Formats: sequence, C-alpha cells, structure tokens
Amino acid sequence: MSKKKNPKDRAPKKSTPSKAKRIFPAFIYNKKMICGLIMVVSFILYGKTLNYGYTQDDAIVITDNMYTKDGVSGISGILGNDTFYGFFKKEGKQFLVEGGRYRPLTLVFFAMGWEMFGEEEGKPLDGTPKSAMYFHFFTILFYGLTGIVLYLLFIKMLRPSKGDDFAFFVSFVAAILFITHPIHTEVVANIKGQDEIVALLGSLAAMYFSLKGYYEKNIVFTTLAGVAFFLALLAKENPITFLAVLPLTYFVFTKAKTNEIVMQTAPFLIAGVFFLIIRQSVLGGGFGSENMELMNNPFIKIENGKYIAYSGGEKMATIFYTLGQYVKLLFFPHPLTHDYYPYHVGTMTFGDWRVIVSFLMYVGLGIYALMGILKKDIVSFGIAFYIITLSIVSNIVFPVGTNMAERFMFMPSVGFCLVIGVLAYRFAKYISGEKKLNTSNFMMPLAFVGIAALLFSYKTNDRNSAWESNYKLFSTDVEVSKNSAKLRNSMGGSTIEAATKLPETNPERNILLNEAVVHLKEAISIHPNYKNAYLLLGNAHQYLKKFDESIQFYNQALQLDSEYADAENNLTLAYRNGGKHHGEVTRNIQKSIQYLEIAHQRDSNDIETLRLMGIAYGMSGNGGKAVEYLEKALKLQPNNPSIMFNLGIALSNFGQTARGAQLMQKAKEIDPTMGQ
Repeated sequence: MSKKKNPKDRAPKKSTPSKAKRIFPAFIYNKKMICGLIMVVSFILYGKTLNYGYTQDDAIVITDNMYTKDGVSGISGILGNDTFYGFFKKEGKQFLVEGGRYRPLTLVFFAMGWEMFGEEEGKPLDGTPKSAMYFHFFTILFYGLTGIVLYLLFIKMLRPSKGDDFAFFVSFVAAILFITHPIHTEVVANIKGQDEIVALLGSLAAMYFSLKGYYEKNIVFTTLAGVAFFLALLAKENPITFLAVLPLTYFVFTKAKTNEIVMQTAPFLIAGVFFLIIRQSVLGGGFGSENMELMNNPFIKIENGKYIAYSGGEKMATIFYTLGQYVKLLFFPHPLTHDYYPYHVGTMTFGDWRVIVSFLMYVGLGIYALMGILKKDIVSFGIAFYIITLSIVSNIVFPVGTNMAERFMFMPSVGFCLVIGVLAYRFAKYISGEKKLNTSNFMMPLAFVGIAALLFSYKTNDRNSAWESNYKLFSTDVEVSKNSAKLRNSMGGSTIEAATKLPETNPERNILLNEAVVHLKEAISIHPNYKNAYLLLGNAHQYLKKFDESIQFYNQALQLDSEYADAENNLTLAYRNGGKHHGEVTRNIQKSIQYLEIAHQRDSNDIETLRLMGIAYGMSGNGGKAVEYLEKALKLQPNNPSIMFNLGIALSNFGQTARGAQLMQKAKEIDPTMGQ
C-alpha cells in the first residue's frame, strides 16, 4: 500500500512578488513590452542602412563570392571549403588572411537570399540593389533578436537569486546599452557582420535554453541548447569561449553542484567537438599560422626592404595597448573607424605609459574577477565574461590578422553592459543609504543611463552614415586612420573607381585620379612592399595617360610578386593603350610602334594590339608591316569591320587596290559608318 504524500512535501509553486512590493513602474516588468522596445530601437537606429548597398567585406561573402552567387547550388561549395575560398577562387589564397575560416552558416543564408533576390549576372550593383536591402533588413532583425535574447537571458540568470527588481532593472539597462552602443555599428551596418551577430545570438540562446532546461528539468531545452551552440559555431569560431562562460554562469548564478554543471556543459562540449572535427576535415586543422606579410600580420616591420618579426616585448606591448583602446571605446566610442591595420596602431613598447596603464588595468581586472567569482559577485562575472570572450580575438591566443577591430568587441561588450547595469543598481542602493529602496533612488542612475543611451544613439546614427558606400566609408575613416596603409590603399582604389565613372572630358575626373595617387603614395610610404598599391598607382597613371609612370609602377608590383597576374595583365594594357595614345594623340608614331611591339610580345594574339600595329606601321609608311599585322588580326576575327576597313586601306596603299576596295566595301556593308 503506497504512502499518501503530504501536501507539504510537494514542490512549491513559483512565487511572483506582488506588484505592491515592486519598486518600478509596471512596464519595467513587462517582458513583451521591453522586447518590442528593443526591436523598435534597433530598426530606428539602423533603418537608414536599408537604403545602402554593399560595402567593405560584403564583397568577400556576397558580391564577389562565386559560391554565394551560385545561389542554392553553391551551398555545397560553401560547406566544403574555407569561407574565403569562394572569394579568392584559388587554392591556398584564402590563407593569406591569418588562419583558416570555417563560417558557413551566414554564407548559406546569403546564398539562399541571392537565389531569391540576387541581381542578374553582369548587372552593376550601383545604388541600392534589392538583394542588399533584403540582407540589411535581416541584419537589423537578427541584431534586435540578439538584444531581446540578451535581455531574457539576464532575467533568467539574475531573477532566481536576486529577485524581480534587481533582475528586471539590470537586464533592461544592459539590453538598452547593448542595443544602442556605437561600437556595434560596424557589425550591423556591414552585411558581412551577420556572422558576428548570429554567433552571439546563438551563444546567448544556447545559454538561455540551458538554464531553462536546468530549472525546469527538461531535457528538450538542454538539447536545444547544444543545437543552438553548434549553429553559433557555424557562424563564427568565437562562441568556443562559451565552454568557459557557461560553467562559470552556473557557478555564480545557481546552486548547481559540480556534477550538474558538468551535465549542463556536456551538450556545449559535444557541439564544440563536433564542430572542430568538421572544421578540421574541411580546413586541415589549425586556427592560425604565422604569415610574413604586413597586411595579414600586424606584428612585423620592414627593415632594409625585408619583413622582420616584432620582438616578444614589442608584440605584447602592442597587444596590451590595443586592449586598453577597447576599454576606452566601450566607455567613450569616439573616434570610430573600420580600419586598425598597420600602422594605425604603431609599434609599441613597455616604455609607453599607455601600455603600462593598460597592462596594470587588465591585471587589476583579472585579480578582481578571480577574487569576486569565488564570492559569486556579478560584476566579477561580467568582467570575466568580457576577458574570456575577448581572449580569442586578442592576438594573445593566436594571430587574427589585424591589431584590433571594433567588431571584435561585439561579444565582449555583453559583459561590459552587464557590469554597468549592476553598478547602476548598486549606485541607487548607495543613494538610499540604509533605507529601503524606492523608485526615487533610481532617478539619478536612470538619468545617467538615459543620457548615455541617447548619446550612444546619436553617435550610432551618425556613424551609420559612413557605411553608405565604400567611398563614403573610406573618405570618412581615412581622417581617423591616417597611418593605415590598407585604408590609404582602399581610399586610392575607391577614388579611382569614382573617377572612372565620369566622362574623360570632365575635369573632376583627373582631380580625383590625382587625389588617388596621393593616397596610394602615402600607402607605399607606410608599407614600401605593398604590391596592390603599386598596381593601383599603375592604374591611376594609365587613366591619366601617363603611360611611362604607369609601366614603372606595374613593374615595381611585379618585382614584389613575379606571379602577380593583375600587374601582368595591366602592364600589357599599358603598353597597348600607350601605343594607341602616342599614335592618335601625340602623333609620335615611333614611340607608338615601340609600345605596341612590346604589347605584342607580351600577348601575340591580342586583336586590338594587332589592329593598332597595322595602323601605326601604315602611318609610318611601312605598308608591308601594316598588311602583315592587319592580316593576322583579320584571321583571328574575320568579321570585324574596323580591321577589315583598315586592311583595305593598307592593301590599297601597298598596291593591292582590288582586294583593298573589296574589303572596304564589305566593311561598309557590315558597318555603314566605316570611313565616315
């Protein structure tokens, strides 16, 4: 006979404090209202980006990625290769960027989006392509969802041990600061930043499901946690740090025993191991490797024309300097830039006071976090969250290819926002003294938070404007990152692109080209071995009709890389176009022939070169050579009326009037404008 349970032995129902006992107005406790507010603020702050096209790294993952632009049929290529392979389109070149990247999730989403909304092949992406508007919309949506999940997670973490007032206040403050913080602009305004957003969204959702599964003893939510974490890893590798964050969360915010913490961490660990196995099978292992090229390794310098690695002291000093800059930008996000490449951040030493201050600050934060964690202090947890998630992009664990980047703060900023939320609550408690907390005690903390959120929002809105186009972004940020060789080079290339969209008769065209030359020469003064800057200088001078200088710069690029295909191709074009220019404009026929002969040696089957050589030799009085080259051109392109007509003239001048007249007549039949 079974023993009847005493009602007192049953698990107590969850109690919710009555509204009379709550400190704040009702809306603070209304999760649906706050979640809606977070989403609305996200779209208000970033709505203008819906009218923007593709910028910066969007080319790598969308517009110049062969797999993404294949749509659904390209998904297998995305899943089976390094993330950058579809952009570089050449085996091994994806590793020019430090380490391998296996981040297929957002690229699969981009491929699906391109299948539905992508532009036709060959159609220019000027203005606002419909696909860009689609991707920008979902980037903002995912960002808003991240803020919502962050808010709900903090409530889930704080409420059981700290009660409603603390949990809802801190979660609200942290979420508002997170969603308005200007340091996130790069991630949201640049479509490529979806990888950062989805990685954090998945990680936070995984933690939320894990805690929900723990409190409700529901294996379904625990399983969902592992799935969400795996998807987060497929977006970007950074979530791997949550293998340390999750058990720390259970230690600080729950009464879970060691074996329970291990059980809750297991799905994350399984997902992490599974991801690493897949990653290694695709990339062949390794998160990063030393690359002795300045644009892919900021910890080298050039001495006597050769790359020399930083000393250990220089490297660590430079790293700690950048770590200090991250903290500064969290509190005072100005000025902002998308480019921290060499030498925006110079070579630092431990003799620099900024390095010493940063080093001591991080040592202090680390000690405070360790001591406070043992006491289950929430501020200590926030600091630990910041340090743990920052570690993977700090350049201490492995190289990430650049000194620093504002997007690297996206995940660590969660810890910062939590700390500020807790400190705001503690400030109100300090104001109350020994008395019981009431609404008036929070007026000053909320005023400070409100002012900060308004200032953040203003800066975010202003910063968004820079992401309207590459030219706008580069021209804005070059005023901040004046010593970045990469940005100077990008500014030069973007200015050339803007110039070439203007007619040759427009005087603004040459003004822009000369402006590009200034930026590109500055890039070379910073980075003397910058082959792409030499290439672009060659392009700028070719558009300026300065062919001798153009040829010189292409040759310098080839001296740095003898297999530089773009420099090889453009050098041939410079000789051909230079030959045409001297033949048609300067009327220096001998120099025209000299240039064209070199172009012909470099590409003997180029029809335009053969045509120009025929004309040039004809103008020089060498009818035999003229006929020879034009015959070769016509053989390669039998129905080209221009070649046909010029050959007819050459034959007539060379005494073969009958065939010459026949060819000219045939050319006019194909194109009646011939000879006019």
